[in-house]
Amino acid sequence: MRILLVEDDVMLAETVAKALTQSAHTVDCARSGNEADSALVGADYDLVLLDVGLPGIDGFEVLRRLRARRSKVPVMMLTANDGPQDLVKGLDLGADDYLTKPFRLSELEARVRALIRRANAGVTSEIAHGRLRLDTAGRRLYLDGQPMELSQRELAVIELLLMREGKVVTKQQIVDHLYGWEDISSSNAVEVFIHRLRKKLESSGVAITTVRGMGYLVEKPQA
Repeated sequence: MRILLVEDDVMLAETVAKALTQSAHTVDCARSGNEADSALVGADYDLVLLDVGLPGIDGFEVLRRLRARRSKVPVMMLTANDGPQDLVKGLDLGADDYLTKPFRLSELEARVRALIRRANAGVTSEIAHGRLRLDTAGRRLYLDGQPMELSQRELAVIELLLMREGKVVTKQQIVDHLYGWEDISSSNAVEVFIHRLRKKLESSGVAITTVRGMGYLVEKPQA
């Protein structure tokens, strides 16, 4: 999943970004409200973690502009103010969740998983595809009930393909899903991850098909 973290506290942002990256998420970090607003106009995210007190426009204004563009991306507000006023204002503007600082990383990660499940899988945290089962909450892929050994980015690629089964996923979409702003990326790297996944999935009966000139596709299982 690609997450935008909007936080001007550098140490906190680095800590949160590291934890989320270790859970196989791609994290972009914005340090101001204006930077966050520009990022949300120019890129698609699966989740936004949005601090309220920011340089430039505050988090409430970032959220107001986001919802005015009819974006439905889940947003969790972060604030040092535990009073009800900020909570009510954020929820009224369209926030999906609220977390008060200081918070435990384990709680943040649990809330992130819950928001992603709610946005992408309704009442379930699993994606089943033939003999494969992807646990989006636990960040593991299983073949016939046995966990498979995948790197974080291999897991991110198969997650994207399975979530969009039956649809072509372009190389650029995979790059955007895998890499943050500060990462060096290329379409050649995508080909490497696809090659590795194909080898690891050889015995599963699941094929990643190349659609020439477009991208990659995992067909829906035969009924």
